[in-house]
Amino acid sequence: MTDPTIFGKIIRREIPADIVYEDEHLIAFRDIAPQAPVHVLFVPKLHVATLNDLQADRAEVVGRLAHAAAAYAKREGFAENGYRIVMNCNGDGGQTVFQIHLHLLAGAQLGRFGTPR
Repeated sequence: MTDPTIFGKIIRREIPADIVYEDEHLIAFRDIAPQAPVHVLFVPKLHVATLNDLQADRAEVVGRLAHAAAAYAKREGFAENGYRIVMNCNGDGGQTVFQIHLHLLAGAQLGRFGTPR
């Protein structure tokens, strides 16, 4: 299935993005509303709306996202200081674009998270 989301449009180059990494499985680009000095989104090219929709035979998709994020952190020189990766699922989990993706946040000491609003 073709990804109908804004991320699909970025993958298809229908809209611009500041792309920092791409391979045959995923793309990574800077978030347009960063929540930290470094905020990069890692998105699989395979369309999966939420983690709830990820089939067991496609579980490697999440591993690829995590591995690419860790490699990016090392390459950019902030892996030793630390970083956070986050995946949201559905509305209460904070998901606003319904294509699974991983947020990489770094560049400052990050505060606590997970407290209900």
